[in-house]
Amino acid sequence: MLWTAFILGLLGSFHCVGMCGPIALVLPVDRHNPWRKAFQIFLYHFGRITTYAFIGLVFGLIGESFALFGFQQQLSIIIGVIMLSSLLFSESILGKFNVTKPLFKWVGKLKSELGSSLKKKELDTFFYLGFLNGFLPCGLVYMAVFGSIAITGLFESSLYMAFFGLGTIPLMSVVIYAKDWLKSVLKFNPKRLIPIAIAIIGILFILRGMGLGIPYVSPKPAQAQVTSSMECH
Repeated sequence: MLWTAFILGLLGSFHCVGMCGPIALVLPVDRHNPWRKAFQIFLYHFGRITTYAFIGLVFGLIGESFALFGFQQQLSIIIGVIMLSSLLFSESILGKFNVTKPLFKWVGKLKSELGSSLKKKELDTFFYLGFLNGFLPCGLVYMAVFGSIAITGLFESSLYMAFFGLGTIPLMSVVIYAKDWLKSVLKFNPKRLIPIAIAIIGILFILRGMGLGIPYVSPKPAQAQVTSSMECH
């Protein structure tokens, strides 16, 4: 299922351009030294992926708790249903519930720290900027987090979020290098593909939880596989 995280990040990066693109555009990169600029951008992306991997590790603990009590399959179905349900509500409707209101104060401090860091040009600043950027509230990141919870294993949950971050790198890098070209070429609004990606990934998680015995897509639960093996002997 790791590849679904990369696809979500790749298609979701069109959304990221709107949310985090302004930060990427004002990064204090070296405009005169292309090699130094490339390394600075690498550090920025590495910082974001580090944050995503850390978030995956933290929420992976929740998934481990469900797995410990044998609810991993049911959790996978629930996560898939949540992903599909999220497509039925517009952002304006969800905004009325003020779910993130308690976080506003924390987000304000985070943005303030980002603003002051953007004035610096040391190499470690770029990693720090990416690290902070990864904590900014984002609907696509929430979807990836739900996926990481449904993945078995702490390392795998962390890796799931890291793959999501890797998927966002290509377009985010293009924004930094060729913002004018990007505006003129992208006539079609690629954000339309994001709901399709979320729907496909949600369906895959539901199939995974159903344990239909389909290789790679819906494998049988480990307990069922052991029982089947014992019956064969």
